[in-house]
Amino acid sequence: MQKLRLLLLPFSWLYWLAVKIRNFLFDINILRAFEFDLPTICVGNITVGGTGKTPHTDYLINLLKKNYRTALLSRGYGRKSKGFRVVDDTSKTVEVGDEPLQLKLKHPDIACAVHEDRLNGVVELVGAYPDIEVVVLDDAFQHRWIKAGLNILMVDYNRPVYNDFFLPAGNLRDSVAEIRRANIIIVSKCPASLSAIAQQAMAKRLKINPNQSIYFTSVRYGKPISVFGINEDYNFNLNTNIFALAGIANPQPFINQLDENYKLIGSKTFADHHNFSVKEILSIFGATSNDVILVTTEKDAARIRGLNLPTDIKSRIYYLPLEVYFINSDENRFNSQILDYVGENKPNGSLYQG
Repeated sequence: MQKLRLLLLPFSWLYWLAVKIRNFLFDINILRAFEFDLPTICVGNITVGGTGKTPHTDYLINLLKKNYRTALLSRGYGRKSKGFRVVDDTSKTVEVGDEPLQLKLKHPDIACAVHEDRLNGVVELVGAYPDIEVVVLDDAFQHRWIKAGLNILMVDYNRPVYNDFFLPAGNLRDSVAEIRRANIIIVSKCPASLSAIAQQAMAKRLKINPNQSIYFTSVRYGKPISVFGINEDYNFNLNTNIFALAGIANPQPFINQLDENYKLIGSKTFADHHNFSVKEILSIFGATSNDVILVTTEKDAARIRGLNLPTDIKSRIYYLPLEVYFINSDENRFNSQILDYVGENKPNGSLYQG
């Protein structure tokens, strides 16, 4: 691995140079960002791979929609369509991507759309839903053509960005120095017992300035839920035979959770955003006994839900829900910061160049 990283470092330096030049051009306004006069909240990261962005976006939407007409705009990673598309409960992951569909199905009362061009996407989204009061921009921290009113940057506690390399030698897709552009930094996937000293040390390494807020979060899992709404009252216990299936960036915590609480008889993992086929699902059941329950992640469930599977197979497929929680009981501080920002930036429906 070390030898491969050394071979890839020259390409990483070229990537670093391109990113630095682009950011510099935005910083000195040669490339100019646009602002909307309605609140826009970006949830993003500076690395590839799972930083817990989706469950945090879920938390954010759940907070906002209780008070404001909320919309979500995503690129729709992994979809085979192009341009602007509204996401609804009949959408397929190949049309809109798995994460937007997952969040729309969980929050049917929000407006949701995808567009690879975030700037035009917001314009079309506001045109389609003129009464929206706040837009959540999924994974748009590097999309600097939009100047979000509030930037939330996700950092994985287990993969410190200050120890990483640029692509392709490492996981960085933006400079660590760009942390300065974030209003809020969330260090995700923390141990539940993370000490105050460890938190302070990480904040120092991330060079958090007095104008920024930092939060530390962890996750907790719920009871498995039926993907297809069949056999919803299944009695899960320590002796339940479970087969774990995942197509996410870091599946190990998910697999560990199943192993700790049930009888894990096997697991199969795929690349992030993998589009499952009927053949793949049937092959798993064909190689296991009739009492085995297949459990997948909530994001993977959005892709599996669109497969035409036999009813008896559907009745044995569940997903494991997860939710984030704030260490130090900081959720009230976070909630207030978000709601105060939105409340102080009421929309009036026009666009201007900043």
